[in-house]
Amino acid sequence: MKVTPEHNERIANMKFGSVYPHYLSKVEKKGRTKEELLKVIEWLTGFDEGKLNELIQEQATFETFFQKAKLNPNAELITGVICGYRIEEIDNALTKQVRYLDKLVDELAKGKKMEKILRSE
Repeated sequence: MKVTPEHNERIANMKFGSVYPHYLSKVEKKGRTKEELLKVIEWLTGFDEGKLNELIQEQATFETFFQKAKLNPNAELITGVICGYRIEEIDNALTKQVRYLDKLVDELAKGKKMEKILRSE
């Protein structure tokens, strides 16, 4: 699928705090833990639980969330299809970063080993 400017704008303006509960429920339904989710988010963004809670309280949009993040240098190793989009083909940096996060959450929910999710193998 082709990413449109309207799609990019919608993602940029979404609040991280409105999506986070969905991430959590998705992984917990599949037997994974909040701690594992936090580890995955911290690996990608550098945010610990305290900073995540702060961003949720501030009602940070994904745009603000990723502006403040220190993206893991290995994030570019995250490839594949998520939500119908091939990550490698997304040209908008912010949309690509959000899809990185979606892909990591998806891999966690699917039961992948943490070492593979965190691209350490």
